[in-house]
Amino acid sequence: MVQQERNVEVVRRYLRTFVTRDLVELRAVVAEDVRIYGSGTSVRGRHVVEQAVLSPGLTVLDQQVIELFAAEDRVVVSLAQTYRRDATGATAVQSACKMYRLAQSRIVEFWGEQDLYGLLRGLDLVPDEPIRF
Repeated sequence: MVQQERNVEVVRRYLRTFVTRDLVELRAVVAEDVRIYGSGTSVRGRHVVEQAVLSPGLTVLDQQVIELFAAEDRVVVSLAQTYRRDATGATAVQSACKMYRLAQSRIVEFWGEQDLYGLLRGLDLVPDEPIRF
């Protein structure tokens, strides 16, 4: 149980870096060669996460962890982040669900999906009309 509690705290520290943009903290909790899966792709490297944390033109204003579950070396989180498009001041909430695998108190792998289309619509970056197929 103690390891699960430590894993939960590591994931919470990681998630906070999207609000604080603290790359020192990010490097403390994410392995340099982290593997990332989502949106039909697979990439490797903490630099990918650093780029996401520092997304130019977007600021994470708020973050709400909706649900969190830990078991053995995994932590699963559903969350909502409020973003601001810096150029216009528009705000939108993006929901996401992520699963993290940890080793030695660092995130070494994660999987997840987020509502990118909803975020883009909310920030007026794509038309607010139905997609026609």
